[in-house]
Amino acid sequence: MPAIFARHLANIFCILDSDDATFKAVPQALETFEQTPELFYPYSSKYDAYLAGKAQLTQAELHGLQLFNDEKKGNCASCHISQRSRDGAPPQFSDFGLIAIGVPRNRALAVNRDPRFYDLGACGPERTDLKGRAEFCGIFRTPTLRNVALKKSFFHNGIYHSLEEVLHFYAERDTNPGKFYPVVKGKVQKFDDLPKRYWANLNTEPPFDRKPGDKPALDEAEIKDMVAFLNTLTDGYKAGH
Repeated sequence: MPAIFARHLANIFCILDSDDATFKAVPQALETFEQTPELFYPYSSKYDAYLAGKAQLTQAELHGLQLFNDEKKGNCASCHISQRSRDGAPPQFSDFGLIAIGVPRNRALAVNRDPRFYDLGACGPERTDLKGRAEFCGIFRTPTLRNVALKKSFFHNGIYHSLEEVLHFYAERDTNPGKFYPVVKGKVQKFDDLPKRYWANLNTEPPFDRKPGDKPALDEAEIKDMVAFLNTLTDGYKAGH
């Protein structure tokens, strides 16, 4: 075993023996990782190649992109910015803002067995700097959609496990709420994971601008095409694959 490797290995074991040393080492490791752009943000997806004129999107992918950007359909680009910045930097697919969309309560989570518990996002309980600020309750940071097709769970509580489920929720949250929220004595318990006093914070822009009985913003074929587009955001694209 090379001496330098042995020293690094010994340092690792020493760090793991101490909680304080471990917590100090983690951000240092992340900082080093972030300073390695080819690993941290390679921007090597098919969509990046498309923006650079080095790849063509399929008809389904192009249609998915159109729906993604369409303010009256998916309206995703209003938060998940899909265009290059003014200085030509690749799109981050997030405005890094905050939004409340009222996803259903995930009853598979142990913490949710307590009916009095609510994860209110920016206003607590984990985050404390905005505690008591009602206007921040129920809102969460807009995530980037880069490599989103690789995720196994979605939203802050992991309620959904596929892009299809996510898009159905976006398209039908308000037109068919009974598909997502519990029904008690024939009445849909909409926004069951957010106390009613905070409902004013919920987003009502398209596709959340409809009511029961309206036509959903996206149909099955359109959702399929949007999933095809979202798959183009996965890094590691190689032409011909």
